Amino acid sequence: MVFLLISITLLHLVALAMVVIATLEKSWWLWADSEITDLWYNCFHDNTTNTWLCAATDENDWLQSVQALMILSVVFASISFLVFLGQLFIMSKGGLFYFTGLCQTFAGFTTFAACLIFTFHKKEILDDSRDLSKGRFGFCFILAWLSVPLLLLSGVLYVHLRKKQ
Repeated sequence: MVFLLISITLLHLVALAMVVIATLEKSWWLWADSEITDLWYNCFHDNTTNTWLCAATDENDWLQSVQALMILSVVFASISFLVFLGQLFIMSKGGLFYFTGLCQTFAGFTTFAACLIFTFHKKEILDDSRDLSKGRFGFCFILAWLSVPLLLLSGVLYVHLRKKQ
C-alpha cells in the first residue's frame, strides 16, 4: 500500500511539474535557434551580448484562451494535490478520493484544450507574417501534450483509490 501511495504521489508531482514548466517556460514555438515564442513573450537571442531580449506577446483571443486554460490547469492540479494531502489525514477508512480525482481530471482536460487550441490556431496566436513552415513546436508545447495523459491517468487512479488505513 505504501508503494502505491508513493507512486501515485510521484505521478501527481511529475504531472504538476510538467504543467508548471510548460506554462512558464519559453518555448512553445521556435522560429530559429535564436528566436522563440511562448505564451507570454517573444524572445530573440542577441549574439553580441549573449542575452535573450524579450517583449510581451501581442494579445489576441486565442492566445488568452490558451493562457487561461494553462493557468487553470496549474490551479486544478495544485488544488488536487493539496486536497489529496488533506484527505490522507482526515478522511475516514474506506473513503474514496473523488474530489482529488475530479480536480486532476479537470487539469488534464484544460491542458488538452489549451494544446488543441494552440495546435489548430497557431497562425492566429503567433500573428506573424512569416511562413509557419519555417518554425516548429518547442519543448514546452510537447511537454504540455505529454502531461495530458499523466494528468488524466492520475485522475482516474485517484477516483479508484480507497483509503485503507
